[in-house]
Amino acid sequence: MKKRYLVTAALPYANGPLHIGHLAGAYLPADIYVRYLRLMGKDVVFVCGSDEHGAAITVKARKENTTPRAIVDRYHEILKSTFEKIGINFDIYHRTSEPIHHETSQNFFRKLYDSQEFIEETTEQYYDESVGQFLADRYITGICPVCANPDAYGDQCEKCGSTLNPTDLKEPKSMLSGSVPVKRPTTHWFLRLDQHEAWLREWINTGKLNGIQLHDPAKWKNHVVGQCNSWLDQGLQPRAMTRDLDWGVDVPSEIPGSEGKKLYVWLDAPIGYISATRQWAIDQGKDWEPYWKDEDTALIHFIGKDNIVFHCLIFPAILKAHGGYVLPVNVPANQFLNLEGRKLSTSKNWAVWVHEYCEEFQGQEDVLRYNMIRKMPEQSDSEFTWKGFQETNNNELVNNLANFVNRVMVLTHKYYEGKVPEFNAAQTFKSGWTNEKPVIQADELKSMKEKLEEMSAKIESFNLREALMHVMEISSAGNALLQFNEPWKTIKTDPEQVKAVMNMALQVVATLSIALYPFLPFSSGRLRKMLLLPAIEDQGELDHLLKSLSANEPILAAGHEIGEASHLFSRIPDEVIDQQIAKLQATDVANKQDSGDKQINYQPMKETIQFDDFMKMDIRTGTILEAEKVEKSKKLLKLKVDLGFEQRTILSGIAEFFQPEEVIGKEVVVLANLAPRVMMGTESQGMILMAEDPDGKLCFVSPDKGWPGGMGVR
Repeated sequence: MKKRYLVTAALPYANGPLHIGHLAGAYLPADIYVRYLRLMGKDVVFVCGSDEHGAAITVKARKENTTPRAIVDRYHEILKSTFEKIGINFDIYHRTSEPIHHETSQNFFRKLYDSQEFIEETTEQYYDESVGQFLADRYITGICPVCANPDAYGDQCEKCGSTLNPTDLKEPKSMLSGSVPVKRPTTHWFLRLDQHEAWLREWINTGKLNGIQLHDPAKWKNHVVGQCNSWLDQGLQPRAMTRDLDWGVDVPSEIPGSEGKKLYVWLDAPIGYISATRQWAIDQGKDWEPYWKDEDTALIHFIGKDNIVFHCLIFPAILKAHGGYVLPVNVPANQFLNLEGRKLSTSKNWAVWVHEYCEEFQGQEDVLRYNMIRKMPEQSDSEFTWKGFQETNNNELVNNLANFVNRVMVLTHKYYEGKVPEFNAAQTFKSGWTNEKPVIQADELKSMKEKLEEMSAKIESFNLREALMHVMEISSAGNALLQFNEPWKTIKTDPEQVKAVMNMALQVVATLSIALYPFLPFSSGRLRKMLLLPAIEDQGELDHLLKSLSANEPILAAGHEIGEASHLFSRIPDEVIDQQIAKLQATDVANKQDSGDKQINYQPMKETIQFDDFMKMDIRTGTILEAEKVEKSKKLLKLKVDLGFEQRTILSGIAEFFQPEEVIGKEVVVLANLAPRVMMGTESQGMILMAEDPDGKLCFVSPDKGWPGGMGVR
């Protein structure tokens, strides 16, 4: 590990609020990683801030008939407060409109200009004659040349993710007036990216620069390296670093031809990480330069996949061209999070807004954090659904984590007056980890340490979903410890063993109060209060815990008094989820009314599989012989299905769409080699295949009438 860390999260545009796609893409991963580093006692600075320049801001201001300053002032405060409410703990949340940022950006431009890293070129760019203005990238829309999306921007297609130039668009039009723009000559400064191509290729793919190993390419995500190589293989071209705008950072006035020119937002914005660090250092009375210029610093950028090229090619080229700055050791970009089968869309309000969630689900911030981690698009696009949100909360957070903690706290007060019991260290009990064999506390502490080490390894490799699952496995092991030993049954017959069991269960709860901190900081804080332990202060608590477990030292000493039990999480009822789904449906109706669009919204394609993967599935025809509702379940029908060669019991989540008597005799298609799964006390031995329409209605996938059962589908 490096001596110090400078961690950045992508600067959000200050032209709208934060939605869950932003959260899962960049900010939550960065926050988890930083909290973990601090738990390990590392020196880390975590910076972010509002990106307050660029055409997106001025487009928003024009739409609302106000000024860019009014827009950025409003949304900066919304973004800042939203991050605080959801527990994203920056060292500084800065603004690119601050004087220190303008100064820093202009100094960068001067240095690159003086070093002859720019070429000055006059090119034809789009101009809106009706308003008398050159059009920046985001002022132009048209048809994407890659995917034919009719609403692509001049710099990027948000449908296929392609990076574009305005002149690439087909049928361009001005966003200012709706008119067709014309081309006029204008002069700008271009960064000679072509001169940086060779070293960028070597640095991306080998981690080396001038023979020095700067990063481990094996730790970079495949889609990050792949997107960089795609650009490199096409050949890097000079890219304009200035724009004709009236809002942004001025090109330094002493440079000839600077009048009316602003810095390109992708020159200005990443320099915002540096200016934010400078401001943090001033506020804290520290030196900012080691965090950006010392080779023993690890610079890590957390971003979404649409920003890969800017952070992996353009910004590193700017840093190297300037000289004296470290390059990133990793850019762990996530892919996109979809919502209820569709791409998140700010313009169409198809989103779950984080500030609204915090208002409507007060005290349940960690429920959203947990769901975002479980659905984090680390290697491929993923999807959030409100039903999945509910099931994850009720089944994992409530049934596993909260119930375990509550049982331990209640039993400790019941049996030992709220104090950690003292016990004979040689006393054995049944393990909570792999099986029911008798162990002593030292064995359980060792297993818990190993699980924490697995969690740490996953965080360090930016595999945060698996890291969280290792934490939940600790909770599951705690539940198993109680279930295997049943202290409520043996308290009278073997009180000494119960002391050992309850002492160990309390050690698990104390361990969770630290292990949960990177992921669920609010719940971690509540656990610490329940246990009457001091709040975590980011001073190496996990490092200390691992050392204690290695030395077979319990976290809670015998006799330590704990506080009263309280529920970490509560079940979320159907009506709450139904309200959120209804809100999205209302948005959908409004969008269709506004646009007159009757187009079907198809679910996104899943990740490509190989033919061999398909051949592993054994799909058969069958007939439903019997059907009945499953007691205490609104969704499940219990079906008896004839496959010809045998009959199967299958539970199917179709009770909201079909009555049992409707499906008897239905000829169906069954995934027959799906691993059996116990639901509501019944083992389901396969899956009925169904089709779903845009409104969520289901229908059976059926063979021709009279088709024999048990036949393979291919």
